[in-house]
Amino acid sequence: MKPALSIVIPTLNEAASIEATLRALQPLRARGVELVLADGGSGDTSVAVSRPWVDAVVDAPRGGALQMNAGAAQARADALLFLHADTRLQPLGDVLVSQALANGAFWGRFDVRIEGRPWMLRVIAAMMNLRSRLSGIATGDQAIFVTRLALERVGGFPAQPLMEDIEISRPGPRLPCGKGCSHRGRSLVSGVGAALFSMCSAGAHGSSAWGLRGHLQVSFARFTEGCGACAHVRERRRS
Repeated sequence: MKPALSIVIPTLNEAASIEATLRALQPLRARGVELVLADGGSGDTSVAVSRPWVDAVVDAPRGGALQMNAGAAQARADALLFLHADTRLQPLGDVLVSQALANGAFWGRFDVRIEGRPWMLRVIAAMMNLRSRLSGIATGDQAIFVTRLALERVGGFPAQPLMEDIEISRPGPRLPCGKGCSHRGRSLVSGVGAALFSMCSAGAHGSSAWGLRGHLQVSFARFTEGCGACAHVRERRRS
């Protein structure tokens, strides 16, 4: 039977944490959700560890956009959710997505909570969620979901080296409009639930301040006319 929802998980050398992520998704899988692992050529045991916990493994060219597009192409459902390997979806995430799409949305995202004790992580999460509500911008940490039709109409995630999620959700005629249109003509459901994001990957870059700086750059980039997020942040890093 065709699944109602496919969750696409792009991975690259995630052997240390991917099993915990996939274990948490097994109740959804038991309800008929399809899990698709899109691996970008991991040099560790990510694929071997994941196989018992997923319905399909896709070997994809390395890169977030390329991996997500490859996973979407192999997924069988007409509704897709893209989940980072270090993000945990809430137990009824599939139900919330189904309800949102049934109410006329073409895409949406979850609010994010960031795992960790430092108070700054709560600030970062609050800023991410507020930014999304005000601008319609979403990041991969917020578990973006979309109908297959909508994703195909925009040609999938743009093939750029980073921030493809920001680019596809940026203000403008990217995703089609449906009932209950908002955010400049795109049918977006903002924050249907909470996704728990681990700051382990950000911690590798220094501290929680790195995450805050990066999200502030992204937010500023998306409000800059005529400037893609990728190019904008690249230039700021050079300066």
